[in-house]
Amino acid sequence: MAELWMPGATRLDIGDHAATDGGPAKAIAHITWDKNGTAAKPIDLVPYETLRSYFSGGGKGVAPHLLWDPFTGRFTQFVPANSRSKSLADQAGGTRTNRAGSVVIQVEALFFPYCRVGSTVYAKLSDTPCKGWAGLQAWVHSWGVPNSWPMGKPDGFISRRSASTWASKPGWYAHGDVPENTHTDPGSWPAFVATGSTSPTASKPKVSLAHIVYAAKHDPAAAQGHTTYKAEVLVVEKALKAEGLLASEYVDGSFGTKTITAYARWQHSPAGGGYTGSAADGIPGSASLKRLAARHGFVVED
Repeated sequence: MAELWMPGATRLDIGDHAATDGGPAKAIAHITWDKNGTAAKPIDLVPYETLRSYFSGGGKGVAPHLLWDPFTGRFTQFVPANSRSKSLADQAGGTRTNRAGSVVIQVEALFFPYCRVGSTVYAKLSDTPCKGWAGLQAWVHSWGVPNSWPMGKPDGFISRRSASTWASKPGWYAHGDVPENTHTDPGSWPAFVATGSTSPTASKPKVSLAHIVYAAKHDPAAAQGHTTYKAEVLVVEKALKAEGLLASEYVDGSFGTKTITAYARWQHSPAGGGYTGSAADGIPGSASLKRLAARHGFVVED
């Protein structure tokens, strides 16, 4: 199952978690661009600690999921993968840019054009050592984000915004390609590296909708601790626990009354579909289970 917190990243949880809206899984590439250097007048790179303090302090309102230092390979993560972050402009009444996907993982690379590190000046992010990129790419990929750029790989400080592409295509997006935003970063980004799998779902756990529904209808009335499809139910229960809906002592592979109640709360939540009445009865349906799967890295087989 995909990890909510990137392995190897420093975890600096700023709180203010909120669900995404569902849809194509996305990642957004930003640069911090906190100085304006030129070829004639390069500027020393701002310390990593300065940006980390900003995003965990006065800049919480625009914090990404991850701050990445491509010179050293350091990462700090401010919110879990299944929460929205706030680095994108989001105008009232339009697409909820920070939430428009099963995940919308936002990455701020510590970089600005013509920054100087030691005696070397870097005009483009792709000119840096890009340390840690392979691990970052793999973690984002584990959340169902394909290694592709639906609007084209960043190549210059331009914007190529397409509302229809944004709404329908999963993958990586430059900040400059996101609707409602006026920034044109990141200008460049490292090339994708081999992941060992051509499919983002190849190594994900799989659950059968029919098995989960059967367990939900039969486990509550059976003897205490009875399990029908234990391995598959455990996948669902772990996801409910990660959502804060099921206590750890009830993650036991039995789709009992506590799991039914937790799943009903998931169905009722905006992330689970916002269902009401008999549609939020705790018996999983295809749509709500697939929403849970998209947020927690497993696959539902109808």
